[in-house]
Amino acid sequence: MLTSPWPGAGSEKRGTVGNPTSVTSYCTLRTIAYLSFHPTDQVYHMRLLSIPAFVAMLLPLGLHAQESGTGGFPCLANDPAELQRHLDAHPGALEQAMQAKAELDAHTLNFQRGGERSAYVIPVVIHIIHDNGPENITDAQVYDAIRILNEDFNKQNPDRQNVHPDFLDRVGDIGIEFRLARKDPQGNCTNGITRTVSSLTSVGDYDMTQLIQWPREQYMNVWACRVANGAAGYTYYPEWLDDWPEADGIVILADYVGSIGTSSSSRSRILSHEVGHWLNLKHCWGDSNDPGSDSNCSMDDDVEDTPLTRGWTSCVLNGASCGSARDNVENYMEYSYCAKMFTAGQADRMIASLTSPIAQRNSLWQTSTLLATGVANAGELCLAQFENDLREVCVGSSINFRDESYHNVVDRTWSFPGGTPATSSDQFPIVTYSDPGTYAVSLTVSDGGPSMTVEKLGLITVLSDPGQSVPIQEGFESDAIFGSNWVVRNPDGDATFAITDAAAFSGDRSIRISNSPALDGLKDDLASTTFDMSSAGGIRITYRYAFARRNTSNDDRLRIYVSKDCGTTWSLRQQLRGSTTLASAGVVSGSFVPTDAGQWGYSELDNISANYHSSEFRVRFEFESNGGNDLYLDDININGQPVGIEATERTLDLLSIVPNPTTDQAYLQFHMEHAGELRLEIVDAAGRAAVPAKVRKLSPGLQRIDLPVQLLAPGAYILQAHMPDAVRSIRFIVQ
Repeated sequence: MLTSPWPGAGSEKRGTVGNPTSVTSYCTLRTIAYLSFHPTDQVYHMRLLSIPAFVAMLLPLGLHAQESGTGGFPCLANDPAELQRHLDAHPGALEQAMQAKAELDAHTLNFQRGGERSAYVIPVVIHIIHDNGPENITDAQVYDAIRILNEDFNKQNPDRQNVHPDFLDRVGDIGIEFRLARKDPQGNCTNGITRTVSSLTSVGDYDMTQLIQWPREQYMNVWACRVANGAAGYTYYPEWLDDWPEADGIVILADYVGSIGTSSSSRSRILSHEVGHWLNLKHCWGDSNDPGSDSNCSMDDDVEDTPLTRGWTSCVLNGASCGSARDNVENYMEYSYCAKMFTAGQADRMIASLTSPIAQRNSLWQTSTLLATGVANAGELCLAQFENDLREVCVGSSINFRDESYHNVVDRTWSFPGGTPATSSDQFPIVTYSDPGTYAVSLTVSDGGPSMTVEKLGLITVLSDPGQSVPIQEGFESDAIFGSNWVVRNPDGDATFAITDAAAFSGDRSIRISNSPALDGLKDDLASTTFDMSSAGGIRITYRYAFARRNTSNDDRLRIYVSKDCGTTWSLRQQLRGSTTLASAGVVSGSFVPTDAGQWGYSELDNISANYHSSEFRVRFEFESNGGNDLYLDDININGQPVGIEATERTLDLLSIVPNPTTDQAYLQFHMEHAGELRLEIVDAAGRAAVPAKVRKLSPGLQRIDLPVQLLAPGAYILQAHMPDAVRSIRFIVQ
């Protein structure tokens, strides 16, 4: 389809016209005149508009953005704040853009693709802007996006064979290859992916793109983020970017990148759509931002082999509009979510843009650029690195590893101590671990020259199945608990859970996570080893905690999860919030250190169903910062035995209360392994002391101690026995 070089020029029709003469815009401070060619009467028409009116007409036409949704993805063009801000801040920018458009339109109209070049290579950099959330997508997801781009732009996408027969002969082979950069602007080694931590990922506007940008004459910049300014993706036509290089690139939602990970195959073609705009393609219905409107029939996309259409937001393959026998609903420049083709005419239009100096597109594929960005050849090895999908598994489970070294790896040797296989040369080995323990992994790679090695010590933790016997009392008195009994997860690499002797509810030590306003929004985990609950009559978890807010607005969270399958899946069972139940010590503006038992809270979980009575039971404490104070945990008790069991030879080392439930008489029975001091504490369901604590010295052996249950009101209570080598607890009922 051929139209005037000016958007919104009036009615158009199909057909080929002679090359127009030069189109000139005449600008004053108050008005702008523009010429439009009307094929109907074969003459040019001049219209005179005020500059504000002209801008209002053009703004919806140059800015493209798509929102997610099965009903299409409407343009952001009706909210052109970014472009208006640019025009307001740069007098003359509109006139410069119109001049660039006139030059690009003339070049496109006269462009005839010859045989001088069959493929154009474009270096690409993907800037992942994230706030440590799921928008921090993997390298593998980025690689998948580049794969899809190259298939779509080279007529290699497998679904092209499913294009409606009416359009099979129009499927275009654009001949553009996208390669992730192998050298950054300073000539350093790169894989073409950058990562920047910023809360602007939740905005995705122009200011976000200014966090990082590589020279547009050498790289196609793509920013992946959590929120793309209210859209799924957006970019600008080359005419607007010609004198605005700071905005040159494509912004896209991270979960629309590629077809794996956080994305899906149905969302994987949005980047192809945006690259089309970046290379001067319009929507199939033209410059309207309202697909489906009958008024779109009076517009065009300046491409001869795409039928006139109103535009589609759903995949109606028999759809026909504007007098067309059938619309090209499966075109990448539609909103139908079943896109699988460009046309040959669209291919020519994009190559015309790529060979034009407008927005420096013709510099991207020059040999000097390809050499400077490292994509002219396979590249040299410059980094050894790898990733794996799991860091904790139970015995007998497998872990997937992947070599992410770059570039041009021709030889690799993995070492998996404790694993099967123990060595491998595969790029994606799968390793099984059969014995509990903590294991290192190393990888050595070579490109045929000197080799590089990366080793990660203590990377893999293999847990027992069945797990440890219960009950378990954890007071964090030992330095050897990490790796054997507890695993810390610290995705941000900052302050995390660590043993401290600054405070404790019992004994000398507890575990603490440092917290401050700078850590707001970050999460850390403390996960247990496996416990054998396969024969448990019930599961009860109790623990002590101490937390203070820095100010009354803090709402930090402590969540407790349980798993029945070694941590493959987790189920939330309790949440304490800083604004309500977590703040055991009120508000402390300075660094918080609990100084007495009254600043500690007590909590228990007994809402764990029999479905979790497995041999791979685990518990996980997750702390999410909201800028409050430090959190302390102590005396975690996990009791998998039925409440009120009688003492037997097998259970003499456990606590038992007889009878349980009780009325006015009961005794505590247990085995004291070593002589020493015993402190007994009875608390109610809220964690408050029910009777004064008692301290006594005991000799080794079987102990039987009367309890003051006659002083207790009916209800549920917890008795804790603080022994020289452990803290044990048991629940009992007073009727």
